[in-house]
Amino acid sequence: MEEFHKVRRLPPYVFEQVNRLKAAARARGADIIDLGMGNPDLPTPKGIVDKLVETVRDPRTHRYSSSRGIPGLRRAQANYYARRFGVKLDPDRQIVATLGSKEGFANMAQAITAPGDVILCPNPTYPIHAFGFIMSGGVIRSIPAAPDSELLPALERAVKHSIPKPLAVILNYPSNPTAFVADLDFYRDVVAFAKKHDIIVLSDLAYAEIYFDTAPPPSILQVPGAIDVAVEFTSMSKTFSMPGWRMGFAVGNERLIAALTRVKSYLDYGAFTPIQVAATAALNGDGEDIAEVRNIYHKRRDVMVDAFARAGWNVPAPRATMFAWAPIPEPFRSLGSLEFSKLLIEKAEVAVAPGVGFGEHGDDHVRIALVENEHRLRQAARSIKRFLSSQGGEQADNVVPLKARR
Repeated sequence: MEEFHKVRRLPPYVFEQVNRLKAAARARGADIIDLGMGNPDLPTPKGIVDKLVETVRDPRTHRYSSSRGIPGLRRAQANYYARRFGVKLDPDRQIVATLGSKEGFANMAQAITAPGDVILCPNPTYPIHAFGFIMSGGVIRSIPAAPDSELLPALERAVKHSIPKPLAVILNYPSNPTAFVADLDFYRDVVAFAKKHDIIVLSDLAYAEIYFDTAPPPSILQVPGAIDVAVEFTSMSKTFSMPGWRMGFAVGNERLIAALTRVKSYLDYGAFTPIQVAATAALNGDGEDIAEVRNIYHKRRDVMVDAFARAGWNVPAPRATMFAWAPIPEPFRSLGSLEFSKLLIEKAEVAVAPGVGFGEHGDDHVRIALVENEHRLRQAARSIKRFLSSQGGEQADNVVPLKARR
């Protein structure tokens, strides 16, 4: 039977191949150290959980909630932006709660995309940035992922050579998977570009609070006039270790927020009210929970980078996010990221995310998530050292890809 049109537009899900191999290894009794999916292992802070429990005892909170977010939650997000970025937002017209930033991006794509619209998207990048628009009938034109001197000229070339003119450009800093960080000067240039060409800017700021050797990452909305063209997406998943709670936000341009809000009103009734109340308490907190999460990831990053270097794999230290973007060791570079990731599971019992899953320009890297404790990270490094010692001297041509063994 022929696949449905939208399903046909999606490529095979690369990560599922790694997940199947990981599950099979665990079924055989292997102790897989999973550094693949960015699924935080830290518990949600106790005060947030306590607020959820307190609220859920009230049966009035068990009814349908508000798709756009309860008023107190939207006010709390506005207050967070005022404290953190010095940005003033209207909770009623410039903020909508989302079921995580992933849902926000997907539904924004549904709200603004007409068939054939061109979207400028980094490559590599978080998959929903591209596939949310592909599923909505859009066309993706890849742009460089790094916020450096090459990006703005690339954007200008994309406008010049795209028919129709691009509808929107997607930004993601601090970046998943590359951990690149942007500064306000870069955002000023992007806003000027967007206004010049009448292009929407969609900024993913999910990792704003997970930063280490850098100043606190800015919001694009700090640029004067940015709100005329931009919407920004944030998430509580990593900041407060609340991934399963599915709570995020879209903030910014009133017309775009209204479009997203209207689409969402047809699709969902919002998160469970006690979750929204607990999220409100989290945002209104003193910041200690955020600092503790940041400190844990910082320590894990340092342990991982040091231990992996001792194992023979030099991984650049990320300045932000809970990920490291690691070049594939030279003897295995020709395998590509998917086959190398499979090999790590088979030979080292360590799972990572293949870079090709984030775009073809990521195929010479893998993403390492800091979602295991320091002991397990050192254990992973020891396993990788044994693997590299046993096979690292071989040329890549002598390493048989798993798919060729089947």
